[in-house]
Amino acid sequence: MPAADPIALIVAALEESARVKLALRAMAPDVARVAGRVAKSFRGGGRLYACGNGGSACDAMHLVEELVARYKRDRPGLPAHHLLDAPTLTCWSNDYDFASAFRRQVEAMARPGDVLVAISTSGNSPNVVAAAEAARERGVVTLGLLGRGGGRLAALCTDALVVPAEATERIQEAHITLIHLLCELVERELFPEAVTDG
Repeated sequence: MPAADPIALIVAALEESARVKLALRAMAPDVARVAGRVAKSFRGGGRLYACGNGGSACDAMHLVEELVARYKRDRPGLPAHHLLDAPTLTCWSNDYDFASAFRRQVEAMARPGDVLVAISTSGNSPNVVAAAEAARERGVVTLGLLGRGGGRLAALCTDALVVPAEATERIQEAHITLIHLLCELVERELFPEAVTDG
C-alpha cells in the first residue's frame, strides 16, 4: 500500500481543524456566559481551579498561566491554580489512587463561589469526573471544556462547552481557542481600562 501523500494529509487536517473551529460560532453565547461566570467569581473574591489529563492537563496549565500572569492586558494577576502539582498528585496517587487525586485537592481547597474548570476531550476521565462531583458537593461552579458529546461530565457541570468533534486533536485545538476567548472576555470585563498589546 503506498504511503499517504503528506501534502494532502496536511491540507485535510487543516481543513478539518478549521471546520471544527468555525462550528464554535454557534457556541458564542455560551462562551460569553461562561466567561461571565468566571469574572463574577473573581469579582466576588473567588478562585479558579483547573484540571485535566495529558494534553488537557497542558490546557489547564495554560489557562492558569494566562490568568495569573496576563493574556493581553497589563493588569493584576487573578487567583488561579491548576490541580497538577506533581508532589501532591504523586503522593496521593501512590498512597491511595490516581482516580481521586483531583477530588482530594478540590476537597482541600475549593469553596463556594470558586470555579473548577474540568477539561476532558471524552468527558469521561474518571479523575476529572470525581473532581467535578466534589466541586458540585461544595457549591463550586463547574465549567466543562469537553468533546464527544460531553460524556459523564456534561451532567455534572454548571456550564459545559462541548466541542462538536470526535478526534482528540481537533477537540484539543478547539479547547485552546476557547481558553483564549475566555481569557480575553474575562480581562475585558474585569479590567476594561487596562492597557492592551492588541
